[in-house]
Amino acid sequence: MVLPRTPSFRLDGKRAIVTGAGRGIGLAAAAALAEARAAVTLVARSTAEVEQAADAIGNGAQAAKLDVSDTAAVAAFFADREPFHVLVNNAGTNRPKAMWEVTEADYDAVLDLNVKAAFFVAQACVRRMIETGTQGSLIHMGSQMGHVGGLNRSLYCASKWALEGMNKAFALDLARHGIRSNTIAPTFIETPLTRPMFEDAAFKASVLQKIKLGRIGTPEDLMGTVLFLAGDASSLMTGSSLVVDGGWTAE
Repeated sequence: MVLPRTPSFRLDGKRAIVTGAGRGIGLAAAAALAEARAAVTLVARSTAEVEQAADAIGNGAQAAKLDVSDTAAVAAFFADREPFHVLVNNAGTNRPKAMWEVTEADYDAVLDLNVKAAFFVAQACVRRMIETGTQGSLIHMGSQMGHVGGLNRSLYCASKWALEGMNKAFALDLARHGIRSNTIAPTFIETPLTRPMFEDAAFKASVLQKIKLGRIGTPEDLMGTVLFLAGDASSLMTGSSLVVDGGWTAE
């Protein structure tokens, strides 16, 4: 009897890039990919954090400066490099406010980074992949708020629902090129960006009431999901979303 073999989670010989990689979820994603032996490039608007992160990760990890909101810079960045096999489209922001308090500047800040920048980073990455016949995986960091609504989250929900729609259309466009596109949709993850919010005891209690497993997420909770989507274990998966929310959206 010939037994089926579990696909490897190793990424030897693969090149991966992670945006917003200096801290939190991006740092965890980069560390996971490097541990699986991918050659990882960590990018952010300033180099100090990603250089320190790349040094800590080792395994050939490299840091590079890139403002993902600068579309021309993004296009030039990818055009000048060997094609990547894995993109973790992670850079993002949030401005929690009641919808009647949102300003045009708030709207532009959230939608421009979470949607526009994510779109053109993916575009620049896949143009180089298609040009060189490189197959691979796009992983977009979405949110449970791309599947449900949330109090004071009108802008964030708008951006993450848009990302889910973009992802499905990307998957259809790119399937013929052997490029897959999926999202990860986490619940609240404790990072340097979100930690101050949890200092509000009432807010933290309201979040824990919705997360049925009873705890705030950590960046480590997403590392296995990133590896799964990056490699052969998910080779028949595209246009989907992996919801890592502790049961938030199940109710």
